[in-house]
Amino acid sequence: MILAGKVALVTGARRGLGKAIALRLAQAGADLVINDLAEGEPEGLATVEEIRQLGRRATWIPASVCRSEEVNAMAEQALGTMGKVDVLVNNAGITRDGLLVRMSDEQWSSVLEVNLTGAFLCTRALSKSMMKQRAGSIINIASVVGLIGNVGQVNYAASKAGLIGFTKAAAKELAPRGIRVNAIAPGFIRSAMTDQLSTEAQQRLLSLIPLERFGTPEEVAEAACFLASDASAYITGQVLQVDGGMRM
Repeated sequence: MILAGKVALVTGARRGLGKAIALRLAQAGADLVINDLAEGEPEGLATVEEIRQLGRRATWIPASVCRSEEVNAMAEQALGTMGKVDVLVNNAGITRDGLLVRMSDEQWSSVLEVNLTGAFLCTRALSKSMMKQRAGSIINIASVVGLIGNVGQVNYAASKAGLIGFTKAAAKELAPRGIRVNAIAPGFIRSAMTDQLSTEAQQRLLSLIPLERFGTPEEVAEAACFLASDASAYITGQVLQVDGGMRM
């Protein structure tokens, strides 16, 4: 129970990677605030119930991370309900893939708003209370695409590269107040999307990975649990690549 007594807020946590991270933090003893868009409430409440079954407190707070008024209200409600927030996981993210010359303004701006501006707004809203308690861990879910780029994803790559830069700058700024800021850069993670790829396409991707397999959401969640805990107390401003050696 390395996170016993801690409260974590995970954005984009109603399903997928965010849910896996939330469940792992709960297994380690943390109480959880689950965030996602209001339309995801049924899944969000189901995730809350799974966490409560683990014996932890959990609450569902819907909000769009790219709207400052909603983020500020979420932070206020989280602090009011749980008393504090020790760990923030900026996981909410979207893709709007397309080739550069055909990409619309909306495809570009929507991805930057959710993936990068969302992390900024959530960090700004919750770092204030962390500064008062002189402790906290902020974990930004970036991507290996932010380190190496990818065809058809100039918007996504830019948002994740920006998130890495944001991580390093915020780490320097918040370190004097005892707040650590790190990023995780997942590689190809097993998901419904990868399962739908043809055998040929999967083999092409696997040829890029020295470990010769896709990762799992649970393996990324283990990294998040480590960075959330005091086991990483002397680590800040780092990008932990969970990519099977892809960028080695």
